[in-house]
Amino acid sequence: MSKIHDAIKNRILILDGAMGTMLQRYNFSEEDFRGERFKDFPHSLKGNNDLLSLTQPQAIRDIHAQYFTAGADIVETNTFSGTTIGMADYHLEDLVYELNYESARIAREVADEFTTKNPNKPRFVAGSIGPTNRTASMSPDVNDPGYRAVTFDDLRIAYKQQVEALIDGGSDILLVETIFDTLNAKAALFAIEEVKEDRKIDIPIMVSGTITDASGRTLSGQTVEAFLISISHIPLLSVGFNCALGADQLKPYLKQLAHNTSFNISAHPNAGLPNAFGQYDQTPAEMQALIKEYLEDNLINIIGGCCGTNPEHIRLIAEVAKEYQPRTLETI
Repeated sequence: MSKIHDAIKNRILILDGAMGTMLQRYNFSEEDFRGERFKDFPHSLKGNNDLLSLTQPQAIRDIHAQYFTAGADIVETNTFSGTTIGMADYHLEDLVYELNYESARIAREVADEFTTKNPNKPRFVAGSIGPTNRTASMSPDVNDPGYRAVTFDDLRIAYKQQVEALIDGGSDILLVETIFDTLNAKAALFAIEEVKEDRKIDIPIMVSGTITDASGRTLSGQTVEAFLISISHIPLLSVGFNCALGADQLKPYLKQLAHNTSFNISAHPNAGLPNAFGQYDQTPAEMQALIKEYLEDNLINIIGGCCGTNPEHIRLIAEVAKEYQPRTLETI
C-alpha cells in the first residue's frame, strides 16, 4: 500500500492551485521563455508554460515551494500541455520526454525537501496529463461531422511517451485532468495501463473531468453519470472535477458524483467565474467559505484550486479542511 493511500484514509488531502496564474505574475517575455538554449529557435515560444521547466526552472521550483508552504500535500507537475500533440503548436515535439522528465524531477526535489522537514506530512507529486487541444469524439469542422483531427491511437502513443517521462522523473501519482472529451481520457488511461504492464508497476491514478457549463455535461456531451461509467473500469485513486466552474457552480455535480461512486472524490474548482476581462476575482476567503460547504456535506477526499487560485487560496482551504474528516467511501 503506497503512502498516498495511507494519507488519503486519514485526512483530506490538499492539492495545489493554478500554475498558470502564478506564472503570469512573472510577466515573462519571449526572451525569458527562450532562455539561452532556445535563443535562436525559429518559432515564437512565448506562452509555452511547460518549456519554463527548462528555461526558468527556478520559477517552477519556487511556485511548488509556495504551494507546499501554503499547506498542499500534492503539487502538479508543470506538464499540462506536455504531449507531442500539445507541443506541435510550438514545433517542440522532440522535447516532450525531457520536458516531462524535468518537470517531474523539479517537483520531486521540492516535495522531498518538504517531506524531510516534516516526515509526518509526506508530500506528493502528481504528473499532470492535460486533455490536448484536439478532440477524438467530435469534428472540428461543422461541414464534415465525420472528420476527426486526432485518432485514439495518436492520443495513446502521445500519452504513453508523456506517462513514461513523468514516472521516470519521480511522479507518485498520475493525474488525467481537465477532461472535456472522455475518449481522450480513455486513451490516456489505456496508455497508463500499458506502461504499468510493461514495467510491472502500479501507480495511483486520479481522473478529473470538466463540466463546461450549466448543462451539467462535458464538452463532448456526457452527463456526470455517463462520464463516471466511462472511466470506472480502471481502479482509480480518485475521480472528480476541475476547471470551467467555480466552487459554487461545481457543487451539484460533485454531489452527483459522490452518490454514484465508491472512489475517492477530488475537486479543484476555479476561483469563481471569470469577469469581463477574463480574470478571476474570487478572494481566498470567499472560496474558503464555499469549500467549507463541500466539507460539511462530506463530499471530498482531495481539494485544491484551478484557474485564478494562488497559494493564499490554498492556505485558507487547507486551514478549513483540517477541521473535517475525509468523505467515507461507501460501496455502491
